[in-house]
Amino acid sequence: MTNDVFLSIGKIIERDSKTTTYKFALLRGVIEIIQDNSPFISFLENRVYFPTGLLIEKWMLYYYPILESSTNIPQINGETNLAFGILLKKIISAYSTAGGFSAFYNDLKNKGIPPNLKSDLVDLAKKMKDTITRMPMKYIGRSFSNNYYSIFQFESGIGRRNTNLVDAEFLINNFGSFSIPVDYYEAFKVLGSFISGKDSIFFKWAEFSVNASGKNLSIEKVINEVLRSPITAREVAESKKIYSSILKKEGKVYCVWTGKTISTYDIDHVIPFSIWKNNDLWNLLPAQAKINNRKRDKIPSAFRIEQQTELIIHYWELINKHQLNRFQKEIKISLLGSNLFSNWQRTAISQLQSSCDYLIKTRGYEEWKI
Repeated sequence: MTNDVFLSIGKIIERDSKTTTYKFALLRGVIEIIQDNSPFISFLENRVYFPTGLLIEKWMLYYYPILESSTNIPQINGETNLAFGILLKKIISAYSTAGGFSAFYNDLKNKGIPPNLKSDLVDLAKKMKDTITRMPMKYIGRSFSNNYYSIFQFESGIGRRNTNLVDAEFLINNFGSFSIPVDYYEAFKVLGSFISGKDSIFFKWAEFSVNASGKNLSIEKVINEVLRSPITAREVAESKKIYSSILKKEGKVYCVWTGKTISTYDIDHVIPFSIWKNNDLWNLLPAQAKINNRKRDKIPSAFRIEQQTELIIHYWELINKHQLNRFQKEIKISLLGSNLFSNWQRTAISQLQSSCDYLIKTRGYEEWKI
């Protein structure tokens, strides 16, 4: 187990493109199978093998309550439905008057699915298998590899169909297997519960508060409050006012990333607001609208910051002139630390480069290339 594996996992979580929750469900499912210490896990050379049916069962249990909920909980961007949504909703509807989610789980684990629902369950399992193997398994790892199936590999296997009893064992026996490198298995084994959230600081904090309340509170309620931030929205009004003033006096504002003169502009969060909820004046600089739109939630590289250092410092000095107290307090806390304010420009640029480099290389956020 190497640092490269941990870095890769970080990049998968942060940088791999996500248009659905499939990648989250795949990672959560594999981690839970490992944490369960399933007896079906096997090892061959440098890879670890799992029955795909175990993962299909996990997905049924993850998505059942989401699709059953009276609250719309989006799982995919746009208007498209989950690939298996209609099939799963058919099962949910059938169980709505027959014990619901708990009854479904009990049938799947013990009694077997009722005869009138067997073919529906098999169709659902097939669709889930196709979705898992052709989508998240194929694309996970694309943030750092040009290859498909760079981590997960699927093998169809030989099915042993026994439609007399359609249950979890049926899924295990009839939907092949998949494998991951042993290094990833070891990483998930050690850190899996932290990645999936069960042992995260937030979850443990919420769990403590629920127990201390005599269980009068819910985990969901506490987590919602624990995660509440005092900064909830982008605040660029003050920066816009400053740059409007500059435009009136000097007649020119330059895009911080291209150097081109612009008469209309967006205020860009150098380090994106979605990653670091920071509305400090030093982090808000004017950019051409189309450039800002391209940058979005990407991180400027240390090299890019170096290229634009002159303009960045130009704007920092203007802001310092117009909003001295606020600017100096904010930049000291975020970029200067205990360094003296003499030569603050170079110190701040160096720390900004270091922060961006860390977000790209260690945290796995996507680098922005103009």
